[in-house]
Amino acid sequence: MHKVNLRSIDLNLLAILEALLKEQHITRAANQLSMSQPAVSRALQRLRQTFADPLLIRQGAEGYALTPRAEQLLPELERALNCIRDMLSPNVFTPATASDVVHIACLDLEAAIYLPKVIEAMREQAPNMRLEVHSRPDDAFAQLARGELHFAINGLEPRQTSDAYYRKVLDTTHNLCLMGQANPLSRKPLTMADYLGASHGFVSITGKGNAIIDEHLSQRGLKRNIALRLPSFFNVPDVCESTDLLFALPKRLAERLAHNRKLIVKPLPGELNLGEFNIYLTWHARYHNDAMHHWVRELIKSVNL
Repeated sequence: MHKVNLRSIDLNLLAILEALLKEQHITRAANQLSMSQPAVSRALQRLRQTFADPLLIRQGAEGYALTPRAEQLLPELERALNCIRDMLSPNVFTPATASDVVHIACLDLEAAIYLPKVIEAMREQAPNMRLEVHSRPDDAFAQLARGELHFAINGLEPRQTSDAYYRKVLDTTHNLCLMGQANPLSRKPLTMADYLGASHGFVSITGKGNAIIDEHLSQRGLKRNIALRLPSFFNVPDVCESTDLLFALPKRLAERLAHNRKLIVKPLPGELNLGEFNIYLTWHARYHNDAMHHWVRELIKSVNL
């Protein structure tokens, strides 16, 4: 089969051909297209050359009849042009009938804090959609760039070119110290000497690198005694209740873990005040204009602000 070179064809003529074949009349087609009758007549001549067929045969004063080739072309032409119209139409998303799968990367406890209201709203407004939470991403920003994730919730900066990412602040927080009620340090203000003399645990999802607070101490020539590295926040309450270990955690995470447990949340020593930091909803530019993505991110932001 001979392959047609589309670059040699004026595709604008196809819209004119559709009007001509439907109206079977040059003047009516011209009116529908908001074109002059001579311009439509010239277009018809070019179409006849393109298809090597008369397409329309004059039939009295009332108009034209379709040739067999034109009758064959009309349904195919309508399907093709409707596909193009759909492709060029605005990106529309209807939550009530959507069945999309949304992929979000965040730590387990961050999911427990920031996602319950999102899930509740999605179940009400988009019951056929599915939310998949990735709690152990290798590199959430790289996965966003590859299109494997729609969103990431964390307080991190992307290692890649930052102008490829969009971010919205979901929460502003600071670190507190979590310990068991039986810990002797729970009964007095926590000094720097107490903190450095204690044993500590921290959570590392990747299992690599140091906690931010350790980097801060290292810059001051100090070091704390790390006795435990955990892969999940949900192990922290049991550890604190049964040992003397301290954990430095973001405020909302610490308070959530301490709820209805034999745990104490205390301010860190003043020398370890790292100030407030943000928890971000981050997404990649590849999805920024997608209608489904826009709806979901507005939902996440609205229920968490």
